[in-house]
Amino acid sequence: MNLCTDQLAMMLTGPDQLVAVSRIARDPVSSALWAEAETWPVHGGGAEEIHLLEPDIVLAGAYDPAATVALLRRLGLRVEVFGIERSFDDIRANVRRMGALLGTEARAEALIGEMDGRLEAPPAAEPRPRAALFYSNGYTSGAGTLANEILSAAGYANVAVEHGIEGMAKLPLETLVMDAPDLLVTGQDYAAPALAQGILGHPATAAIGAGQVRVSDNLWACGTPLVARAVEGLRAAR
Repeated sequence: MNLCTDQLAMMLTGPDQLVAVSRIARDPVSSALWAEAETWPVHGGGAEEIHLLEPDIVLAGAYDPAATVALLRRLGLRVEVFGIERSFDDIRANVRRMGALLGTEARAEALIGEMDGRLEAPPAAEPRPRAALFYSNGYTSGAGTLANEILSAAGYANVAVEHGIEGMAKLPLETLVMDAPDLLVTGQDYAAPALAQGILGHPATAAIGAGQVRVSDNLWACGTPLVARAVEGLRAAR
């Protein structure tokens, strides 16, 4: 039902186990496994449509509509809801849980081992370079977020954490400029114009003098072992 459970299931599924994935799983902008998703049928997320597929288990995310999840359960389907991953430990736990549900525990452990291998690196030199995450509409990620864990694993100090920001919140452009981070990390540049992204091209961001790097949103929009690739990309920028 959910892009993140789609991807975890696709990484761990055995032959002929998946009945269908959500439509967004085939979106190259949102899904890191969009090409693999072409292997399976897609559904529109409605309870009636999912019920007619007659699955043994429905894999949902915490942000999926509660009414849809409740209706599926009233229809007699087993629905497993996965929480939001805010740390590497959360990723490990959800990978193991998905492996247990699909009966592919060995594959789950292999994926975790591969991720941990990519995350291993010598301790970052102190003081760490300061990085600022800056998204559409001027949002950033602070303490208690997976993005902050990724920054830390890549060897950076998070400017948002310095300001006491927890979770996602707006980081004023003026504050960003005055903080003068060493690296500005933004999401990918979407082809379609949007006012939300206008701030990312503001002349003031270029005046900061910081290095800039874009990380594909589909690598860390979901908490999967693929986040290790985002860590590697940020290490290369350092």
